[in-house]
Amino acid sequence: MSKLKQILSYLWPITSKKDSDFSGKLEITWIDGKKVLDTKNANYSYGTLQKVLENGLKNVDFQQINSVLILGLGGGSIARSLQEKFNFCGSIHAVEIDKKIIELAKTEFDISAIKNLTIYNEDALSFVKNSKQIYDLIIVDLFIDTEIPDVFLSEEFCQNLIEICQNSILFNLGFNRKTRDKGQNLIGFFKNTSNFTVLALEKVEGINRLLLAKKQYSQNH
Repeated sequence: MSKLKQILSYLWPITSKKDSDFSGKLEITWIDGKKVLDTKNANYSYGTLQKVLENGLKNVDFQQINSVLILGLGGGSIARSLQEKFNFCGSIHAVEIDKKIIELAKTEFDISAIKNLTIYNEDALSFVKNSKQIYDLIIVDLFIDTEIPDVFLSEEFCQNLIEICQNSILFNLGFNRKTRDKGQNLIGFFKNTSNFTVLALEKVEGINRLLLAKKQYSQNH
């Protein structure tokens, strides 16, 4: 049946809808031979979002990355990108609060096939605050539809990220105008944090904003 849907999707999109615990209706759509995960107003996985984050990941030196933390799993497209496009072979931990999204990622997008991936069904805020592990790269992609909850744009959350980050933080700031000022404040926070350099990427894929904060080390480190 999936093969038939894949073939027919070159003629017209084929969509099924599922309820989620936090993001309202989720849409799983076959389009042009590929399957994507969307909410009412935003792509969650395997579409524009995947391309946006891949643009940011091009600025990461993966020779220095052995462990990745993904906050916001979605359908698992970024975990797949890490391995298939960036040849990343290290450990990937993914945190997702929505149990139904995790189920969809497994049943519809086969993320169980991704090597070295561990999924935590937890709130990202408490996970980061209580983590005993240090990660080389942290990817923050925490949305409810098009909105980033305010708590994930706070200095407290960013300070928690810094404390468990060894190398780089890639933060998806989205495209919602409501969060633009808070996103700008977040960029300022990292710029004012010692031993971090900041790359702000505007209009990625024509619309999105990304922040890449890289930890710098002194010559005698």
